[in-house]
Amino acid sequence: MYQLRPFLNSDPPHLAEIWRSQPPQRALLQPVSAPLLEHAVFSKMHFDREGFIVATLDDKPVGFVHAGFGPTEDGMGIDKSLGTTHMMMLRGGHEDLGLADQLLEASENYLRANGATVFYVGGIQPLNSFYLGLYGGSEIPGVMECNELLRECCNRRGYRESCQVTILQCDLARFRPPLSRKVRKLKRLVRLEETLDPVSRDWWEACVWGSQQRDCFHLVDPTQDRKVASVSFWDIQPLSTCWGICTAGMFDLYVDPEFRRQGLATYILAESFRKLRHRGVVTVEAQTMSTNEAAIAFYRQQSFEEVDRGMVFRKESTLLNGSTATEAAAKSV
Repeated sequence: MYQLRPFLNSDPPHLAEIWRSQPPQRALLQPVSAPLLEHAVFSKMHFDREGFIVATLDDKPVGFVHAGFGPTEDGMGIDKSLGTTHMMMLRGGHEDLGLADQLLEASENYLRANGATVFYVGGIQPLNSFYLGLYGGSEIPGVMECNELLRECCNRRGYRESCQVTILQCDLARFRPPLSRKVRKLKRLVRLEETLDPVSRDWWEACVWGSQQRDCFHLVDPTQDRKVASVSFWDIQPLSTCWGICTAGMFDLYVDPEFRRQGLATYILAESFRKLRHRGVVTVEAQTMSTNEAAIAFYRQQSFEEVDRGMVFRKESTLLNGSTATEAAAKSV
């Protein structure tokens, strides 16, 4: 009979073994080790052992589920009204649907006991502070489409699909920057600046990205000494090692609203891709919500192609004060 208990310091080697027993997935690092799990999960200062629930059979770990929370609006603390199940795995050969349901229920119970009123399954910004570099790609994209065990468990437990994430990649060897009069004009009007390892803007950003080296490019209007566009990258490590190609993850592409529709997004990508390619980067990966048709069309114009999909599940529940989870989720992803 299975027993559930909180995480113990002696668990990581057994949890790594469970991870290594998973079927091949593009977005799941293999092989994983206890030190890698320590780096991306257990060493995080907001990791709570009570939220990492281990299933054992005859005292041997055969599965686990990991529940956690997102940030407050100012990014300086934890908001426990919104909770998510970051990850759930069962050891190969122990794909027991009853155990999967039991683990997801335990995750919900932990979140509810800590004040959560909305339950998600699948990490996605801002519920994205664990597993970066081990799972997903450029960012944490929810539950991968190939993870049938967790998707079916969500359906049995009354969750509904909240959103889908489109994951795209660009082969820099085939990327050709645009050459036009507009581009030549932009070269005269703005300058490209680069910031290596930028200082985190708040506590939560440090929790998510503090262990990763980031590279941020800016376009600056020299007449006002004002940043008008920016984009950030990071080396998708160690996940990209199992892909066999040097890959940069792209995130936080932004153009000041006052300067949009002038080609700045295309220009900053072309310039940053040129620098990354000179440093040996072969592929750039990005993700966006599948409903964001404008973003997907833009990425395809930049030679990106869809390679995978993720999805996020949500369960709505009635709150103690009589309001609904929909109201509480207004500030969620």
